[in-house]
Amino acid sequence: MLNRLSDILSLAIRIVMKENSTRSIERQIGNKVRANLPFGLAEFVMFGLKQAWACLFGGLLLAGIIVSKLIWQDDWALVRYDALVLYAVGLQVAFLYFKLETWREARVILLFHLTGTVMEFFKVSAGSWAYPEEAVLKILGVPLFSGFMYASVGSYIARVMRIFHMTFAPYPPFWATVVFATAIYINFFSHHFLPDIRILLFAASLLLFMKTRVWFIIGQRAWWMPMPVAGFLVAIFLWIAENIGTSTGTWLYAGQAMLDWVSLAKLGSWYLLLFVSFVTVTLVFRNELKADKITQEEALQRQNASDEKLRT
Repeated sequence: MLNRLSDILSLAIRIVMKENSTRSIERQIGNKVRANLPFGLAEFVMFGLKQAWACLFGGLLLAGIIVSKLIWQDDWALVRYDALVLYAVGLQVAFLYFKLETWREARVILLFHLTGTVMEFFKVSAGSWAYPEEAVLKILGVPLFSGFMYASVGSYIARVMRIFHMTFAPYPPFWATVVFATAIYINFFSHHFLPDIRILLFAASLLLFMKTRVWFIIGQRAWWMPMPVAGFLVAIFLWIAENIGTSTGTWLYAGQAMLDWVSLAKLGSWYLLLFVSFVTVTLVFRNELKADKITQEEALQRQNASDEKLRT
């Protein structure tokens, strides 16, 4: 079994080095997986591989943070934070050049970069967290690579929607989701001066989205997951990634030491921030939103229609 999994991962690496087509990658890896693994395990492995492919930008950015912490020397001419800025810019250019992201997705990611940087300015000035190292490319205590960490969330959402042919149905009124996301974003600032309404926002997320199914495609089968559950699961992985980041001392919360775990309460913050992120993506990507329920067959038809459009 381990040898089979090793063969599949090796194939994935070879294909990624040669091709940029996500569908071609999925087709070739999928054929290999399904030929060597039981159905349930094959679907799980494909789900994991596609998720990893979707969060490629964030994964490479996190890898850069870890590696730079391990190798950087104090007497080097370029400080680590500034090197991370250049690295993040290089990643973004490479993703566009190799067509790992579309220009349409890049527009969404730019929105994340701007809104995330604004939040960073405020939160650092309020003492919520800090970036302890020196840098030239640092404004109001915020190194400029921090915006790319928010952009990596936007990159993941935009890419995962495309890679999994996602459909969100039945989706609540669009205006209501925009109001909801705006309220979350404002509360990230206002709770420093006014009562924190996040409990109400958690309840609102369930009221708005508890009927919404996230339909996604693996191979020729459509699966679905309740949207609040999907948001919570992604929030867990973001919380884990944040723990890795703080363990390098790249940023630290108030009163936190390098090896301290990030508070579990931050899971709730990530959960809410994911809804802000998702609604931001839907400002550009609307075709994936359906007001009415859809069936498994309809979800598959949407994938086939998308593939046919690409071929023509």
